[in-house]
Amino acid sequence: MSQPQWHKLGPVELLKEKPLQQLEIHRTKLALIFKDNEFTAISGVCNHVGGPLGNGTLEGDYVVCPWHYYKFHYRTGLGEPGYEADRVPVYSLKIENDDLWVDLASATPRGRLHHDPHPLTRPVVREPGPLRIVGISTTVMDNAHPRLSTSELLLQEALSHAQRKGYETRLQKIRELKFRHCEGFYSKSAHACTWPCSITQMDPDDQLDRVYEDLIHWADVMIVATPIRWGSASSLYYKMAERFNCIQNQITTHNNQLVRNKVAGFIITGGQDNVQAVAGHLMGFFSELGYHLPPFPFIAHSLGWSSENMEHNMRYVQHSRALSEAAQELVDRCAELSCALLETSAHVLQHRAGRKAFNASKHRDR
Repeated sequence: MSQPQWHKLGPVELLKEKPLQQLEIHRTKLALIFKDNEFTAISGVCNHVGGPLGNGTLEGDYVVCPWHYYKFHYRTGLGEPGYEADRVPVYSLKIENDDLWVDLASATPRGRLHHDPHPLTRPVVREPGPLRIVGISTTVMDNAHPRLSTSELLLQEALSHAQRKGYETRLQKIRELKFRHCEGFYSKSAHACTWPCSITQMDPDDQLDRVYEDLIHWADVMIVATPIRWGSASSLYYKMAERFNCIQNQITTHNNQLVRNKVAGFIITGGQDNVQAVAGHLMGFFSELGYHLPPFPFIAHSLGWSSENMEHNMRYVQHSRALSEAAQELVDRCAELSCALLETSAHVLQHRAGRKAFNASKHRDR
């Protein structure tokens, strides 16, 4: 047995004030628990992705990780029922002269259950075949009582043109998918925002995995269609886009650029104006994910602020040859750039900008 390594944690009366707290002694992170008038200590590092257990909560006899809610027994360090082998180390404590001490050499072994990796974490490899284009419709409506959507109408025209050109196509109507809002794991820590999204990993009923699959593993070209709602993209678009932080964050935490040699185009329509602002957001956001933009990367239509005759607007888009041709030409521009990119090798990321200048794979947030 190794020699004890006792280190003072602090005055007992002071440490009693918190039922659970995170402490660090000589780079060893501890979760200190005071429960039923007794101190116990387990590792402060979660088995999942290293969340600070001492900053979590106590639920009965279990310490709950604040990042992804893994649970460990406050006394034994064992995982919750059914996952007992997924355990964290436990440390011996003693009280001397009204101070609490921990023996760092007493740590019990950490145990990790095998968990199959999520299918989305597989290497990104483009399979042979024709060009692949996915359309993303972000318009909102009652699926039981559908209505005409001008943005989706032009998106369907674009995909039909792609099919005539011999490309493979898919259409994702985001309103038909059941998925949760972003729950702010990134706000806890960059390392808490995982790939795929933590929600996708924890909730088998969350259907945004279909979009992740298309964007990262299947499609060469993505065309996003959105209406203009009060001068902005649709609320459903923003709900989806917030869940894409896990894609960009992989660059920060793992130097892993998931989107390579892929092209994005956009279709924007509305009874209101503000096309340029919506387009600017879309171009800025998706370029930060790694997408390339072709010349003239969006097409748009708006009647303007003082001409919101929506019945006329729908008829106009339905019968506009110019808009139909514009949707087709958008596909052609995206496809031309995509083909050029696919002829080159995928380059390793060499430069960072903005938040990506901070390499979290080397420097943990403090």
